Amino acid sequence: EVKGHYLNATAATAEEMLKRAQCAKEFGVPIIMHDYLTGGFTANTSLALYCRDHGLLLHIHRAMHAVIDRQRNHGIHFRVLAKALRMSGGDHLHSGTVVGKLEGEREVTLGFVDLMRDDYVEKDRSRGIYFTQDWCSMPGVMPVAS
Repeated sequence: EVKGHYLNATAATAEEMLKRAQCAKEFGVPIIMHDYLTGGFTANTSLALYCRDHGLLLHIHRAMHAVIDRQRNHGIHFRVLAKALRMSGGDHLHSGTVVGKLEGEREVTLGFVDLMRDDYVEKDRSRGIYFTQDWCSMPGVMPVAS
């Protein structure tokens, strides 16, 4: 077991995030982190592409998610945010668990975890999967509880 640090590259502009990623690479940091909801999806895509091109892993944090996905009457469910992230890019996502501080509904949490990882997910309304989804060759995102 090895302890590590994820250098947070989130910044006000995509250009600054790329500078931070380059700095992390020069330090020899193997993994950087980005808060994709506060940093933005297009900036996240730029950062994900940079990381792929330069041998870095991109850990995605979901700061601010509760403001968006815990509002049952007008929010956006996290499964939607997870799908948008998969299209935007990243290697692993701080996805939460079914117990503890980040707890969620067990079946629904397992459903969006499958949407992040698997190439093909069958419709299963009990798990929040409302239609069969074929991600073809689009890379998955590994769910982690960091």
